[in-house]
Amino acid sequence: MSRFQSLALALLIASSGANPGFGAPTLGSPFRDHAVLQRDKPLPIWGRGEPGERISVSFHGQEAETVAGADGRWSVVLAPLAQDAAGQVLSVQGKGAVRVQDVVLGDVWICSGQSNMEFTLNSGGVFRVDNADAEVAAARYPLIRQFKVAHQTAASPQDYVPGDWRPCTPATAAEFTAVGYFFARDLYRRTGVPMGIINCTWSGSPLEAWMSKAALAAFPGFTNGHPLPGAPQGKDDFWVPSTLFNGMVNPLLPYGIRGALWYQGESNVGRAALYSVQFPALISSWRSLFGQGDFPFLWVQLPGYAAADDHSGQAWAFLREAQSKALALPMTGQAVIFDGGDIRNIHPRDKQEVGRRLALIAKAKVYGIPVDYSGPVFRAAVPEGRALRVTFAFAGEGLTASVKALQSFEIAGQDRHFHRATAEVRGDSVLVWSPAVPQPVAVRYAWADAPVAELFNGAGLPAAPFRSDSW
Repeated sequence: MSRFQSLALALLIASSGANPGFGAPTLGSPFRDHAVLQRDKPLPIWGRGEPGERISVSFHGQEAETVAGADGRWSVVLAPLAQDAAGQVLSVQGKGAVRVQDVVLGDVWICSGQSNMEFTLNSGGVFRVDNADAEVAAARYPLIRQFKVAHQTAASPQDYVPGDWRPCTPATAAEFTAVGYFFARDLYRRTGVPMGIINCTWSGSPLEAWMSKAALAAFPGFTNGHPLPGAPQGKDDFWVPSTLFNGMVNPLLPYGIRGALWYQGESNVGRAALYSVQFPALISSWRSLFGQGDFPFLWVQLPGYAAADDHSGQAWAFLREAQSKALALPMTGQAVIFDGGDIRNIHPRDKQEVGRRLALIAKAKVYGIPVDYSGPVFRAAVPEGRALRVTFAFAGEGLTASVKALQSFEIAGQDRHFHRATAEVRGDSVLVWSPAVPQPVAVRYAWADAPVAELFNGAGLPAAPFRSDSW
């Protein structure tokens, strides 16, 4: 850390409400007034002091001592603590004292990605959720809190990034990530657990910028410090691989978290083959670096969007498929949302439903609440005469169609030429055929940039787009 950075850090902490005394040790980025600490897990707490300085940390009846290393870094780990909505004080004593006020114990979720996750309840202009004024006015949930990570790029991993925690009130809610807020609100209403949202986002950012150099080492050509092809002219620093990980994620390590939410991919359309292997690598890398096992990692599949620059009309479909492949990892989940929004708007405003669908996954997989959380997912396509019978997982008590004659299915024969097909729901399967394809071998559903969602299960959740071929 440079002398300038050290001075900036000291000044920022002095204005953060942590009340440091003269010569006080400093705390890591997320330890600020109104913080939410992760319940039921070991609690790592860290910061900086003078080399050799003896540090004492006190919180919720626990005390731990350590000595700052030669580089000034210090860290302790407190024993797990149960949920607690009463504000506590986190105290750190060295040559001076730091007191962090109103700290609660609940569940912390990192919300990361690009503009659709950065999209707030109401930041003005087109960036307003549906019914924005009413949503903000009703946002009286002081135990839902957001830590907004400042935008910061860096060529190497950083220890610190500016940010602060804010309880959710009508005065603060407009600047909350909308997806994160609606997710947290849904869970809080159901569980009563305080919810912390770490808003770690950058509009227009590509996946590679959020990956560490170690994670990218398996992909030649991504660690040379140069912007990715297609970087926005004059604003390409956040298109350099690893720069957002270095500047915005690394300073959060190893903060206790329940899991992560991810809404990103628009900037990687056209590079689906790479995304299909890099996205799982990002998930695995973050899990390793946070050191908390296979924590839940949930994401939003890209919505329908009529991309004017995609002459194939399928580039977004391939990216959605690349996202889905990460479901092979444990404790993952995907919210399918192409049935909603405006296909002419890359930033759909109905973030309420996006948050709700993510919360359904969390309820089922994390909180043990019995809910339907997934729409139908392609299982197999089996020849049946001149047709294909398509079966699904998560069909529930049966499939439903939004229209009588399904129009979003296509089938192909050995010539690999797809034709629009007739499709009928038959209980928990769909029968698909076309006079133009007497011997079908492959089927696709909703395989387009802006497809029409027609197939649902009894819970009203849409079938995910799919293809049975790998052509």
